[in-house]
Amino acid sequence: MAVKQATLRVLVVDPTLCDGAGVCAELLPEHIRLDDWGFPIVHTPEVTRETRADAERACRACPKLALHLRRRDR
Repeated sequence: MAVKQATLRVLVVDPTLCDGAGVCAELLPEHIRLDDWGFPIVHTPEVTRETRADAERACRACPKLALHLRRRDR
């Protein structure tokens, strides 16, 4: 019998949509920092169970909808 693999959530920023508002870094400093120009760098892409709700909130709060949570099977 096959064991179902756990699903991992990862943060992804679409650089073509992002305008560098910085909301994501304010809401999710555990995963995102800003570069010298104010654009997000996802330094810890894998979202933990503890930070998933905050990550979802940050994605919804992005004014350009440039931040996404994607599923990735392990």
